[in-house]
Amino acid sequence: MPADALPDLDALLAGLRVVQIPMRTRFRGVTVREAAMLHGPAGWGEFSPFLEYAPAEASRWLIAAIEAAWRDWPDPVRGSVPVNATVPAVSPTQVPEVLARYDGCSTAKVKVAERGQHLEDDLDRVAAVRDVMGPGARIRVDANGGWDVAQATEALRRLAPYGLEYAEQPCPSVGELARLRVALAHRGVDVLVAADESIRKASDPLRVVREEAADVIVVKVAPLGGVRTALGIAAECGLPTVVSSALDTSVGMAAGVALAAALPELSHACGLGTVELLEGDVTADRLVPSGGQVTVRRPGPDEGLLARWAAPRDRELWWRDRVQAAHAAARAASPA
Repeated sequence: MPADALPDLDALLAGLRVVQIPMRTRFRGVTVREAAMLHGPAGWGEFSPFLEYAPAEASRWLIAAIEAAWRDWPDPVRGSVPVNATVPAVSPTQVPEVLARYDGCSTAKVKVAERGQHLEDDLDRVAAVRDVMGPGARIRVDANGGWDVAQATEALRRLAPYGLEYAEQPCPSVGELARLRVALAHRGVDVLVAADESIRKASDPLRVVREEAADVIVVKVAPLGGVRTALGIAAECGLPTVVSSALDTSVGMAAGVALAAALPELSHACGLGTVELLEGDVTADRLVPSGGQVTVRRPGPDEGLLARWAAPRDRELWWRDRVQAAHAAARAASPA
């Protein structure tokens, strides 16, 4: 975003509201989700980079929130988006309860390679998902780069009999993903590889395509700097695209839904049902699946729910400082 297109810092801070919403289940190490809501002339945007992200990385999330609150989004080509259920690294006995939250979803993404757990835990969890959802459901696993090539090859060999749709970011680097695809082919393991972090955290997302490191790409609006930027990256990559979320409230989720709705082709269910992982939301018009779909719409926050989940004053000040730092980083990185 050009520097002169960035709103002034005072304008960003004027409508800032910060919320804290507990998670139903620990996810990505997060037990309480914090998010800053920004209000602009086009509506509301969400700025919620994970707490460990430095200003340069967080600046892309701020640009995405500015796009939502100060600009419009591309026109949709579909009125609803198919979504997957998300199963955290829970015990097999908890799987039925988790899946019950996702009305009509026939695809599930299952977290694997959780720190402190073992492959047997992953196998038991995926088996439980298959048992609950039946033979016709699609199951994908997400390792968040938790395996090296040898570990991923063995894990996917053992998980493949459960009928995996794909494995998301099984290894951390693009080079490892490329080597893994070769290793799986040599061993006759029929599992597709999807790139997530290798797209959204990369300075060169197209490297995944050049090195033939993935069969599918996963894109997230906020880490890529907005709906338009993510749509452009998907077009340049030219691979089947799955739109996913980043533990957003419904305000942030609306941007992901807008991206999925604007894609020319959408062959996979999207990871846009994660509002169900939160104990609450900032709007009563929650973007959660109904019949396995999320209807394309843009809910705004309710004042009562913003007040209910309002963060303490010290956390609000922390987020104001963070907006300032991300704004400065965005200005420094923007063309004149």
